[in-house]
Amino acid sequence: MDMSSDFDRLLFFEHARRTAEATYAKNPLDADNLTRWGGVLLELSQFQNGSDSKLMVQDAIEKLEEALIVDPKKHDALWCLGNAYTSSAFLIPELDEAKVFFDKAALFFEQAYELEPENDLYKKSLEVASKAPELHVEIHKHGLGQQAMASGPSASTSTKQQSAKKSKSSDLKYDILGWVILAVGIVAWVGFAKSNMPPPPPPR
Repeated sequence: MDMSSDFDRLLFFEHARRTAEATYAKNPLDADNLTRWGGVLLELSQFQNGSDSKLMVQDAIEKLEEALIVDPKKHDALWCLGNAYTSSAFLIPELDEAKVFFDKAALFFEQAYELEPENDLYKKSLEVASKAPELHVEIHKHGLGQQAMASGPSASTSTKQQSAKKSKSSDLKYDILGWVILAVGIVAWVGFAKSNMPPPPPPR
């Protein structure tokens, strides 16, 4: 993905975040808006480094939990919450600590799937959740987790073989997490589009 499309995505999600904040100010009990807001924050966290990313994911979790207080059966909020806990887990280097977050994520994916069993995305999320700890070990074994936690670019002194291993792990990471991030983006975009539809024409 080139830098201009990343920048366009960043602008889109930043605009969606501001719209969600404004909607929240008018109606803090809008579960759809809270879910959109949480999904947007999760997307924006991908553009952050280290502690900023963690804080944004935590903020997303809070918004999604708020949505579930308003509507406990909101399956898309449950699914987004599973993604948020998965993202949190990958930002934690210690597997034992991360596993707590992976377990929470699996629980939320399962609840979303139980409410919408025909949703293939929820089913796939539940299946992949069981493989997440293994992927976590691979990512942190090859130092990719520390790179994500770094606040700036680092000098590379690795050999070509280490670069190839990191590239394979990176590809695996993006294969599994990419569809999750894309799906969150689609959910946020659809919700954003629905919230900005023009009002119907007045009856004649």
